[in-house]
Amino acid sequence: MSDLTDGAIRAKEDKLYRNVFLQENTRFILSRAYAAVGHYVTESDDEWSVALMAFNDAIDRFEPGKGEFDGFAALVIRRRLYDYLRSERRFVNEISLEPYAIDADDFHEDDEVSSIAMEVRQKTVEQAFEGADERDITDEIASVGEVLTAYGFSFMDLADASPKAAKTKDGCARVVAAVLSNDFLRDKLRSQKALPIQDILVRVKVSRKLLERHRRYIIAAVEILDGDFPLLSEYMESIRKVMVE
Repeated sequence: MSDLTDGAIRAKEDKLYRNVFLQENTRFILSRAYAAVGHYVTESDDEWSVALMAFNDAIDRFEPGKGEFDGFAALVIRRRLYDYLRSERRFVNEISLEPYAIDADDFHEDDEVSSIAMEVRQKTVEQAFEGADERDITDEIASVGEVLTAYGFSFMDLADASPKAAKTKDGCARVVAAVLSNDFLRDKLRSQKALPIQDILVRVKVSRKLLERHRRYIIAAVEILDGDFPLLSEYMESIRKVMVE
């Protein structure tokens, strides 16, 4: 259980501590607001007020048995800000869709920032303004988030785990295809809640470094493509191509 989850559980019952908890997590709230709207947000902006109220609401609605608070709060903040942007009649071209919606202090230009999470965020914004039902994909994100929690990470953690280079993407895709086509690998992954690296190295010609660096992406891809997540699966075209070759 993460520190943020522990704090949220306490803040839900202790109203005095809640104010302290809100102040301690200013940076988290600002970073998630930035991820949702695509531009820097300060405490003097309207988006900050919306995000703060969403974070406070997330504390009240959080159910500990359904995953970590980090991912849940990020989801509530994003939905609330999307609703706010629509109500303000702001169009999608006012929102930066660059896939760099990660914590500003953690960003480096050479990081592998192309990720499932950020691609989904971009497409979700576009669909929301085109009249698509945002709830469908956000519900899928919430559901797969519960699955990933068992592996010790959240859907939002994928930003730092996804491949950027074409060669690395191809390697990850071959690993995912191998796991999905092999009952032994898939069962071992789920029973141990960890990527069976040694068993994969015997079957797929990739480096240990690739498996260790992108294990979260590979695990998420396996669970998404092998589960009931049709919308999220659409964002994994490169892997599906390898699966049918």
